[in-house]
Amino acid sequence: MGAIIVLMGMPGAGKGTQARLLAERLGWPKISTGDILREIAETETELGRIVRETQKAGQLVSDEILAEILRERTARADCQRGYILDGYPRTVAQAAFLEELARAQGKRLIVINIVVSRQSLLERLTERRSCPQCGEIYNLRLKPPRQDERCDRCQVPLVRRADDVPEAIEKRYDVYQEKTAPLLEYYRRRVAFFEVDGERSIEEIFEQIEAILRAEMVVEDPKE
Repeated sequence: MGAIIVLMGMPGAGKGTQARLLAERLGWPKISTGDILREIAETETELGRIVRETQKAGQLVSDEILAEILRERTARADCQRGYILDGYPRTVAQAAFLEELARAQGKRLIVINIVVSRQSLLERLTERRSCPQCGEIYNLRLKPPRQDERCDRCQVPLVRRADDVPEAIEKRYDVYQEKTAPLLEYYRRRVAFFEVDGERSIEEIFEQIEAILRAEMVVEDPKE
């Protein structure tokens, strides 16, 4: 049976970085609804306009739009063995849809919550930068590029997301607490649910996640 690994945590907890490391380790696709939505937001379409206005207001895109995006993406051949979700689900309604999707695809759900304090998140997000070409994420304090605000891979200037400013960060935090935090309790009762200490280094967080997946028999134990 394949698996769906769901990485949860506040915005800026490091879900994207850990999802990328897991994708490299497992050879599974990393699916970020946030990345897909940002691509859509750049298009001159009605959906692009809706997504732009929703993100600018610090609100969440509707469950119906996200469900169709996810259904289409996970039906592709590269998701047959399993895939990693970054940024989805964020509500109980989305979680219910994902459970239905997992059953239809014959996959089990493994949920890992990355726990980070509010103050750490504020500091991380205001220092976050990303590459507009390859999507690599940096942090000017925790994971700085080798050259001043330039991507190590593409050598292009890094950009700051429009919502990585204190006012928008506080708004996203409030939205998370209202709509997403209850999802943790929902998952604790229904699926394989784990938490890791997100205050540690990137490498240490990944080691925690790897240990969980070895116990769940998703990755092989190197000692065996």
